[in-house]
Amino acid sequence: MASSISSADVARLARGIRAGDRAVLSRAITLIESKRADHRRSAAALMQALVGTTGKAVRVGITGAPGVGKSTTIDALGTMLTMQRRKVAVLAVDPSSRRTGGSILADKTRMARLANDANAFIRPSPASGTLGGVAARTRETVLLCEAAGYDVVLVETIGVGQSEIAVADMTDFFLLLMLPGAGDELQGLKKGVVELADMIAVNKADGDNVPRAKAAAAEYRAALHILTPRSANWSPPVVTYSALTGEGVAALWAHILHHREKLTAAGELASRRAEQQVKWMWAMLEERLFAPLRSDRSIKAALTSIEAEVAAGTLAPAAAVDKIVGILGR
Repeated sequence: MASSISSADVARLARGIRAGDRAVLSRAITLIESKRADHRRSAAALMQALVGTTGKAVRVGITGAPGVGKSTTIDALGTMLTMQRRKVAVLAVDPSSRRTGGSILADKTRMARLANDANAFIRPSPASGTLGGVAARTRETVLLCEAAGYDVVLVETIGVGQSEIAVADMTDFFLLLMLPGAGDELQGLKKGVVELADMIAVNKADGDNVPRAKAAAAEYRAALHILTPRSANWSPPVVTYSALTGEGVAALWAHILHHREKLTAAGELASRRAEQQVKWMWAMLEERLFAPLRSDRSIKAALTSIEAEVAAGTLAPAAAVDKIVGILGR
């Protein structure tokens, strides 16, 4: 999308999105992913035009270690939901991978049924960028999908650490997928991620793996007792399921809906969404303010020199910050 976008173009995009036009939705997402200043202004105008038509979807974040079966789970869950006449959007957050590597490229292959489902929409994360930038654009994509009539948005985090926190901060329900282990289940359990989880689901509970999956679930259940849950209105369940056979997938969705009912009744869902909106604003502002540091050649050259002075001990970090602020303020 190289050409400038007029206000009439923005209005047409908004109409197409509200009509559920998938091609228009894809163009709109490309617009919000653009780093051009004029495109950013048009994207902001588009989001403002759609603000009254967003917020109605069930937003679910899904994370887990590589090999846990995230894509297979999303394919099974998403297909079950589209069979219930729901419209499902699948988004990915991965600031470190490019389209030529990692699991981004293979997503549609692993989600074979959803990829060919007229009621599903799959969108990888931007090819590269900072976590803040990728997450901010994914948040905007969530809103675009909601405006286009998708009533379930599944956000998959492929990265680790901070990307998991970012996804938890843009969804209503955070699902942590785990595998049956061999007695060392708790070794790989990251306390920070577990505290964010609204449910732990042990995948591959099929065939000979069923006893091991149940044993792993029991250990996770015991571990959760010593952690503070994310919400005072919800105790995270630990369940087993099989994405391969579909056994237990319906129960995953039932827990998600029950969580939504409880948090809505307590007013927590609305307050969480409002808090997320403000966080999104600050994240986007930070990304916008730091953009020149990454894109302007003269600024990048000056930063390299300042970094060298700080490393050599000839310039104090506080003075270096003042210099950088001065450069940005020119």
